[in-house]
Amino acid sequence: MSDARRRMAAEFREAPEAVRRQGQILAGPLADLAARLQQKPPSVVVTCARGSSAHAATFGKHLIERYLGIPCADGAPNIASVYRRRLRLKDQLFLSISQSGRSDDLVESARLAGESGALTVALVNDTASPLAKASRIVLPLAAGDEHSVAATKTFVVSLAALLRLAVAWSGEAHFTRALERLPDRLAAAGDLDWSAALDPLARAGSLLALGRGPTLAIAREAALKFKETCDLPAEAFSSAEFQHGPVSLVAQHYPVLLFAPTDEAGKGLRELAADIHAKGAAVFITEHGGATPGTLPALAPDQPEADAICLIQSLYALLPPLAERRGTNVDQPRHLRKITITR
Repeated sequence: MSDARRRMAAEFREAPEAVRRQGQILAGPLADLAARLQQKPPSVVVTCARGSSAHAATFGKHLIERYLGIPCADGAPNIASVYRRRLRLKDQLFLSISQSGRSDDLVESARLAGESGALTVALVNDTASPLAKASRIVLPLAAGDEHSVAATKTFVVSLAALLRLAVAWSGEAHFTRALERLPDRLAAAGDLDWSAALDPLARAGSLLALGRGPTLAIAREAALKFKETCDLPAEAFSSAEFQHGPVSLVAQHYPVLLFAPTDEAGKGLRELAADIHAKGAAVFITEHGGATPGTLPALAPDQPEADAICLIQSLYALLPPLAERRGTNVDQPRHLRKITITR
């Protein structure tokens, strides 16, 4: 593997230490924010993000709705940046997520949300960015520098930060212990062997990625990374939404990756895996201790949301060898730059 192809492979392995470092850096800001949210809870949370950060927002939606019972919606940035419409967000939480904090539509959305009376919070890696300046509260991702165009460790630390926010806000003590174990578990997840999927994916013309609950965000991020780094068209669906139409895509030997959650949603996903395997698909499902063909190894279950974060670390480890097989460069995706500016 050439030096140019090693950057992403090295950076995703920095995620465990970045998550460990983040805990100390975010402790104070999160405690202050959580106290404020507990004293005056919003009726709704609106997230605003693009790309991998939008998948992180999907993870945040799951956390906020499951553990806090507060509806969470993804905002459309063009409502602010193109149509100049201010949303009615007085006393609500407006949460922006970005690596660079430099996309004009996110900045404008945060600015207008603040003017409407929302509590604007930026979860951002560049704390001196325009998005940070446009937001009332800044939560640093603390990922450190990331040079690869395809985000890896910044996505992982975004998920970890959202889990920390859920911990601080909800007061769920068992999350804290799972977060303490997460860096070591991430390192172990990056060493799991997913090579069983290499041959089918190297030959594939496209694939499907499915998740549910905490793993829907993982499936969406995986699909993006297959497109970015391997020129492999991929679509992601909730396993429930998949059965409302997209299941018709399944054909003989068609690759389907299922990211199985370790909570109550896992049973349905495993049943779906068996069903589409019977339809002839090339099924790959994450599972701890599974020895059957099509099983991609996962760590022993710990805490469902932390388990989901570990799954994307294992997927990232698969991408460099897959890209090598498909003749693409994981660090120089076609037509992409590290910072994308949209309006």
